[in-house]
Amino acid sequence: MIKGYMLIGGKKVFKKEKIVIDFPFDGSPVGTVPRGKKEDVELAVETALKGFEKVKSMTAYERYQALQKAARIIASRSREFAELLTLEVGKTIKESMGEVGRAVNTITLSAEEAKRVLGEEVRFDAAPGIKGKVGFFRRVPLGVIGCITPFNFPLNLTCHKVAPALAAGNAVVIKPSENTSLTVIKLAEVLVEAGFPPEAVNVVTGYGEEAGDALVRDERVRMITFTGSVATGKIIMSRGGLKKYAMELGSNAGVYVDKDQTGRLKELAERIGRGGYALAGQVCISVQRVFVHESLFEEFTKELCSFSKSLKVGDPRLEETDVGPVIDRNAADRIMEWIEEARSMGAQVLCGGRRLSETLIEPTVVVNVPREAKLFRQEVFGPVIVVNPVDSLEAAIEAVNDSPYGLQAGIFTNDLKAAFKFAEEVECGGIMVNEIPTFRVDQMPYGGVKESGIGREGPKFAVEEMTEIKTICFDLN
Repeated sequence: MIKGYMLIGGKKVFKKEKIVIDFPFDGSPVGTVPRGKKEDVELAVETALKGFEKVKSMTAYERYQALQKAARIIASRSREFAELLTLEVGKTIKESMGEVGRAVNTITLSAEEAKRVLGEEVRFDAAPGIKGKVGFFRRVPLGVIGCITPFNFPLNLTCHKVAPALAAGNAVVIKPSENTSLTVIKLAEVLVEAGFPPEAVNVVTGYGEEAGDALVRDERVRMITFTGSVATGKIIMSRGGLKKYAMELGSNAGVYVDKDQTGRLKELAERIGRGGYALAGQVCISVQRVFVHESLFEEFTKELCSFSKSLKVGDPRLEETDVGPVIDRNAADRIMEWIEEARSMGAQVLCGGRRLSETLIEPTVVVNVPREAKLFRQEVFGPVIVVNPVDSLEAAIEAVNDSPYGLQAGIFTNDLKAAFKFAEEVECGGIMVNEIPTFRVDQMPYGGVKESGIGREGPKFAVEEMTEIKTICFDLN
């Protein structure tokens, strides 16, 4: 059992009340973390204000150096981080190693951005009657940023919030998911070890309604960056008041397979399947809704089921496992309820659909799902792929857009005009042409429209979100 703690100003803070973190595969306890409350958040924010004064006085090069060092430390401890990720999240060890590699990349990219927090000259004399005035604007850090991070990528998605914040000269208070806090504590310690002031990197563990709520409501926190559900995102914005927000609120990503893809259905089924079943479907851009031209529907679903059945489901600690458990029993209960609801509404479960344990669900393909079903309308966050036939590109675009979400979408086609039409008309933050919507590299602008969120991640774009413009004018008359 790992005894976790809060990290406030570099000091380990323990409490009598604890939260147990369980291994999703079998429910065995991995460790405990303190149940942080309002007073812990207030102390962390007070500490972060002192940390902000220190981190903003670091030179751009010093912040760059510290982030580079943090990336090197994590790279040297890759296996240690990966094994903890697997225990906390339940993702396979292969997926965990992949996340550690991406986190190293995210921090390295953020290090480079520390040297690029740039402004530009403002031409005041471009206004009529103005002479002898020169000036510029600069980007300056906001202050204390509250980072509320999710369970599914506790290392890399925390890096996406914390590393750009520090690169820009801010201090942070991190409230990790209560399911996966141990990895985040380890990350925070690495950032301090790498050279950031201990007061600038704080972690308060606990529940969203307690520690998270106190962080959101604190007027000294200048920005909240959050990854999670739409419902929680709306609550945060209603309670947080006048501050900046970056919100990544999920999706039910759609992809269209055009009628000209006849020769590559086996390959596409495998790619789409991997996009739907990675991390047991618990990725914001998991492939959830597939729209296939009706002429290819039967062959495509046959290939997708063949691939789905080939995947090994089980203990995520084993190298040969392809699909591990979902995060907990409640999540599995909900996923199974949604599958049954779709079935009762006339959908057909072509393969999978069985629960192998409390948290293990077979990779599942459900076809002809009505649009009013939860599997179509909401985010399943489980190893379930919906496949519906469509008779045209226009029908596919309309079906992809028939969603409250708009994070990423994809199209497979050889027709350049079709690709452009899809890219122009689909309402999403990212369009992947001849690629699954699950594709993401950490330097790209990542974020959604509609209920998928506000703002963009990716170190360069996060730095812009986490700074504000200060205009400076000199009168030379």
